[in-house]
Order: sequence, then C-alpha cells, then structure tokens
Amino acid sequence: MADLDDKLSDNVPGKWYVDSNCIDCDVCRTTAPNNFEANEDEGYSFVSKQPENDEETELMEEAMESCPTEAIGDDG
Repeated sequence: MADLDDKLSDNVPGKWYVDSNCIDCDVCRTTAPNNFEANEDEGYSFVSKQPENDEETELMEEAMESCPTEAIGDDG
C-alpha cells in the first residue's frame, strides 16, 4: 500500500495519490487516463485529477490494484 507520508508533490489535492515508489510503468495512465499524468522529467506518474464519478473511481481502484509497486493510495 502506498505511504501517505511519501506522497509526491505533483498530486492534486484529494483522496487519491501516488507515492515515490512509482516507477512510471504506465499501468495507471493506461487504466485511468483521465486521472493520471506522467512527470517525464522525473520518471513517475501522479494523480492529475481526482475521480468525479463512479466510473472514474472504479478505474482508479483498478489502477491501484494493478500497480506493480503499490505506489497508488487513497487516504480513505
């Protein structure tokens, strides 16, 4: 599980976040492209938009479950 104390500063405020364990594998951006973006200079992904509906929430949960480094978290 992602560590809230290790949350990347690029994440938008809200429940969902990515921590520094991210290896920018592209799983989250492929799964929930409306909610994740890459910081290509630093080599990680981050939450660029919090989910706004049930479909986006489901995709965020799928991305979290699929993350190979468990870098995606929700503080809820």
